[in-house]
Amino acid sequence: MTVLARSTAEQARRNATLLADTPLAAARIESHVLPFAVDLHASSLTAPDAAALAALEKSAATIAIKSLISLAKAGDIDHLGGGLELIPALLMTLGVVNYESRHFAIEHGHTSIGYYAALSALGFLPEERVIERFRRSLDIAGHVSWVPGGTELGSGRLGVMVPVSAGQALGLKARKGNDALVVCHMGDAGWISGQALNGFNAASLHHAPVVFVMHRNGIQLSGTTQSIIDRDPRPMIAAMGVEILEISSLMDRQALFAGYREAASRARAGKPTLIYPVGFGQHGHPAVTVKSFGEMYGIGHEVAEFASKHGVALDKAIHVPGSLMSFRDAHAMIECVFFVNGLAGGEAHHDGGMKGRDGAAALANPMLQLGADEASALAALKAKPKKSVVSNARPAKGSVNLPLTAAEAAAISLPGTDKWVSARAGSEAAYAAVAKKYPQQCFFVSCDLNPSTKLGKAAALVPATHRFELSIEEQAAALVADGLAFTGHDAQLNVFATFAAFMEGIAREGFEMWRYQRNLNGLNEGINVLMHLSHVGACTGRDHFSGWSLDWVNFALGYMPFLHRFYAPSDARSAFIAVRDACATYGGHIVAIPRDNLPVLTTQGSQDPLWNAADEWTPVTKWREHAGAKAAILAIGAPAYLAGEASDAALAKGVATDVYVVNGFPLEPGFLEGLSKRYTKIVTIEDGLIGTVESGLRGFAGLVSSALYGSGVVLDHFGIIDPHVAPSEHFVQVWEHYGMTAGALVESLTHR
Repeated sequence: MTVLARSTAEQARRNATLLADTPLAAARIESHVLPFAVDLHASSLTAPDAAALAALEKSAATIAIKSLISLAKAGDIDHLGGGLELIPALLMTLGVVNYESRHFAIEHGHTSIGYYAALSALGFLPEERVIERFRRSLDIAGHVSWVPGGTELGSGRLGVMVPVSAGQALGLKARKGNDALVVCHMGDAGWISGQALNGFNAASLHHAPVVFVMHRNGIQLSGTTQSIIDRDPRPMIAAMGVEILEISSLMDRQALFAGYREAASRARAGKPTLIYPVGFGQHGHPAVTVKSFGEMYGIGHEVAEFASKHGVALDKAIHVPGSLMSFRDAHAMIECVFFVNGLAGGEAHHDGGMKGRDGAAALANPMLQLGADEASALAALKAKPKKSVVSNARPAKGSVNLPLTAAEAAAISLPGTDKWVSARAGSEAAYAAVAKKYPQQCFFVSCDLNPSTKLGKAAALVPATHRFELSIEEQAAALVADGLAFTGHDAQLNVFATFAAFMEGIAREGFEMWRYQRNLNGLNEGINVLMHLSHVGACTGRDHFSGWSLDWVNFALGYMPFLHRFYAPSDARSAFIAVRDACATYGGHIVAIPRDNLPVLTTQGSQDPLWNAADEWTPVTKWREHAGAKAAILAIGAPAYLAGEASDAALAKGVATDVYVVNGFPLEPGFLEGLSKRYTKIVTIEDGLIGTVESGLRGFAGLVSSALYGSGVVLDHFGIIDPHVAPSEHFVQVWEHYGMTAGALVESLTHR
């Protein structure tokens, strides 16, 4: 056993131990929680509902502060300020969602303690575990991750959840109808990211039923929002087509309810809406002073004492943000408001918590104490029958998705062996066949390239609500496709197709999101999305470097832990089989298709095609087999036909050489190691970057070299090495420039 294999096995054992010690990681969890609900069809919150909501806010804030007190004992901090701020609006959202047609997401994942605390206040999470295990366990993690009653969309980089929420909303609209709604909570920093702005545009362009709630607190990581990015989000987001709905404050429950009711109504009418809390004391609103700020939140004494200590006059006019960092942690909240206004004593609480602070004093502050009406409303809510909510993990990768039967596949006509043809012909036929059989379960996202990626025929077979054109917004398109996968756990095909060069660069975040999507069972794994990489390698129609996808194999290998399969077909017929297999199985998939015409591979010694439409996909196909062969060529992708030519030529020179066509990854366990027991020389060829002496081996060459290290097998590798200079010609001439020819393979095989 190699060191890598041994380490992998040991890691698997540690993974199993960790999962066994994680009580909130399971395939199915049934929660019995407080029957708290918000009816957006009502004219306003009733007094009992408003009191119950206030009590839940205080309960959640208390849990959050206690958790950070516990964390401080371990010498650590977290974003308590943002977490506390999230709680009021998030509880409103939790009263709206039903986990079927209405969902939510959190774009600014560093607010996670507020997220877990709110869920705990409702009964979804054990209070003790949130308090004692936040940031110290797999289930109560440092960022927003999926737990019972929570959002399935784990937060990662800022801005990402905007297009993902748009995609989820569009999928829900197509599948659930008029009740579809997604509420996306976001901070006042992530909105300016490219993926967020593109996401707003996508939501508007396709009329997604989504409501964005901006927590505009005026504080960012290294200073005030004004000092970091002095821009008003409203005109810029409105320019993307999202309607702006201003309310005074997210901390005003009646104003927030009215905002949700109106925003949801607009969103369901095809007008995605941003709820923007303008706050108090600016933009023509009534003036607010330091004194009236304290009175507004029932902490007049605390504010007066703090102001006096720092020499700030009580009649000083200030701006009170519409979303308050550290809400209900009175002392910290006062510091945040002073910080936003540039007053003495002001402190930001973006990074921070209870380390070095008096936890008992924080918990005793008046903003956490229940009033009589609140205690009564909470008691009444707890006296009602519990609500049952079931959370099911996403299906395991490889589960049945949208299969074509062998008979259905066999009935489809594929290109013959009489002429060269693009592999795209095969993928086009497969997508069209699946879309024809399952039109209501197929979703396609495009970037003005359907004629080139050959996705157009399939897209035309599904309802208009199932196909989305986003021009050249590749990053947002990839994330929209991700969002579509979160509309349910039943069989569904979600495809995004564009040029591989754009996938490797612009659309990368669509794959990166897979890294931080934790399933309910505790596994970080890819989601049910098929990313279609067209024009891989040098097969780009003489576009030279500007269109090349040279790193496609390395790209795919980097995401293997999150994929079910990666497909690298070498001709049109194997492309059909690859796409058919990807559609038939649940999970994350990458399909890589070369653009230019290639020969259809034939079986050894005949003109019959190597693959037929009804064939099952396999990671490797043995294409040439000769008695006594001690050499083998492993070919992946477009150059596979060169391996066949080289094998025939080498045999004529007395060197029997077998050929294996690698159709994708993962390979069967032990496959490469098994080859080392049969062959003394192995040669690889691929149409992608394989590295230089300075960088070391990469791509498929690197995978083979790593697996066969120390085996004694002689290895040679052919591929694109130093890409500084190359001809802008047909891919065959480009390959020749890099020494990727049948003759070069023969020379390697016959070299002594």
